[in-house]
Amino acid sequence: MSDLRQQFIGFSVEAEVLRFGQFTTKAGRLSPYFFNAGLFHDGATLGKLAQFYAQTLLDSGVEFDMLFGPAYKGITLASATAVALAAKGRDTSFAYNRKEAKDHGEGGTIVGAKLQGKVVIIDDVISAGTSVRESVTMIRAAGAEPAAVLIALDRMERSGKDDALSEHSAVQQVSQEFGIPVISIANLDDLFSYLSQGSGADLGAHKDAVAAYRARYGV
Repeated sequence: MSDLRQQFIGFSVEAEVLRFGQFTTKAGRLSPYFFNAGLFHDGATLGKLAQFYAQTLLDSGVEFDMLFGPAYKGITLASATAVALAAKGRDTSFAYNRKEAKDHGEGGTIVGAKLQGKVVIIDDVISAGTSVRESVTMIRAAGAEPAAVLIALDRMERSGKDDALSEHSAVQQVSQEFGIPVISIANLDDLFSYLSQGSGADLGAHKDAVAAYRARYGV
């Protein structure tokens, strides 16, 4: 596990954004961990999170001209990442969408810079891939090109119901459907490695539960 990935997992645990216990996911599964990027809700943690997004994007080597944040969580993530990129010497524009079209003022559903060139979509996680599909549609409709999706955590889970699990995760399906890379700051393998090290707060005690979950649902 790279230092950046290890630091991100540790940061998420310390900020209590990544928690362990028993949680019901959107898919109805009982998960031994839960990641909620909405809990990065103060200036210090959001600023640090944006640094992870920015560095991961720069390290990926993906060519891009601007960022796009799908409503709602992606709005904050894209704008904060743009600030972090500027601090690293890569000033770039960003845009985001409204859930409902505005019929006055500038109108429309897109706010911020004009969608053009190669666009990186920034979100927290990919569950069903709905927001990514909507984002790709908007970007292409504007004549721009979706270049990649950048997320915080890849759960690396097979999609579908328990009695009909897909061979692929939602992340893999999105990448295959649109022919673009999905980049994550960290993933389930990184989380398991972190737990295996027994890092802080007796987190090693959760390793077996995460291992069992990964064996059942992991790709």
